[in-house]
Amino acid sequence: MQVDLYKHKGMRRALVKQLRDKGIRDERVLAAIETVPRHFFFEKAFLEQAYQDKAFPIGEGQTISQPYTVAFQTELLKLKPTDKVLEIGTGSGYQCCVLLQLTPKVYTIEYNKPLYEKAVKFFKTYGLFPHTFHGDGSQGLPAHAPYDKIIVTAGAPGIPKTLVSQLTIGGILVIPVGGESSQKMLRITRTGENDFTREEFADFKFVPLLGKSGWEADNL
Repeated sequence: MQVDLYKHKGMRRALVKQLRDKGIRDERVLAAIETVPRHFFFEKAFLEQAYQDKAFPIGEGQTISQPYTVAFQTELLKLKPTDKVLEIGTGSGYQCCVLLQLTPKVYTIEYNKPLYEKAVKFFKTYGLFPHTFHGDGSQGLPAHAPYDKIIVTAGAPGIPKTLVSQLTIGGILVIPVGGESSQKMLRITRTGENDFTREEFADFKFVPLLGKSGWEADNL
């Protein structure tokens, strides 16, 4: 179990300043980034990389997302403390921990079994209690739907119909959509039973969304 020292907190404050300078405005999101010890997700030898605004490999062909990306996606969700949120792609667990700072009702699903098991162990070690699942996140988590917010932390070729169908009316899906080399960040808001609005934001690069509605897709 790692410790969170004064120097780590200082490094997080510096990181938050970078994120603010890059345009992140939601103070609750910035406070969440400042609270979560990102170095807990790194081997001790890589401490200096933990508070750089960069993605970093975590094994199994996956990465821990760049802090700016985490903040950007989280800000687009417009999370309220009462929201029930579904995260597609637990990965290291870092994004999940940021979400938990904003709402206690976090459901997270991971496709890769070793990563899932590692994340579950991490949450238990640090006394965190998201609802964790192993399975095909591209299909969402229909047994626990609907959700006020859904965040996808992998790049998809289109918008999975299975995910938008699990949103509440007024609910928001944030998902990177595009080719394998680059994706456009989208915010989809469900305005009616079969009505949705779509907003486009900046370009990002994510690892591919795996599963039935990923690159084998039944997409909008």
